[in-house]
Amino acid sequence: MTLIRVVKCDAHGRAVVAYDGEVIDQSAAGVFLRAYFAHDDVDAGYLIYKRGDLFLEWFYTDRHYNVFKIYDVDDERLKGWYCNITRPAVIETVDGRLQVRADDLALDIYIAPDGEVRMLDEDEFDALDLSPDERRAALAAAATIRRLAAARVPPFDPC
Repeated sequence: MTLIRVVKCDAHGRAVVAYDGEVIDQSAAGVFLRAYFAHDDVDAGYLIYKRGDLFLEWFYTDRHYNVFKIYDVDDERLKGWYCNITRPAVIETVDGRLQVRADDLALDIYIAPDGEVRMLDEDEFDALDLSPDERRAALAAAATIRRLAAARVPPFDPC
């Protein structure tokens, strides 16, 4: 098992959250990993994140998003997908340890197991000082996620 440090940065590249995961697969295009929710339970309104929930996470070096497929700690049922609109991930070795880092661009998408799509934090995204090209890339990434989720293309398959 290879461990990986996940570092979520804000739009300015400053580290905001860091946690550890286990690499399932890695290629030049990204990394697929397993991590567990390690905080007290959080009721986000659309979903309750519980300590110990399983997160299968895809970080891409060539896409402006990442995908977290979430399973319930108690009954292992699929809770949905949480997608962050980001700059493409950077995967590197830091101090002898594998790390994936992504700059979060505030816009998020939650997809329920039944396919319902919820756009989140649109106001925060609108307030970011992004170049027109970066804003277009982020909005195109959101459209891609919606299209892939509607088609149930992996990782948006219900299994």
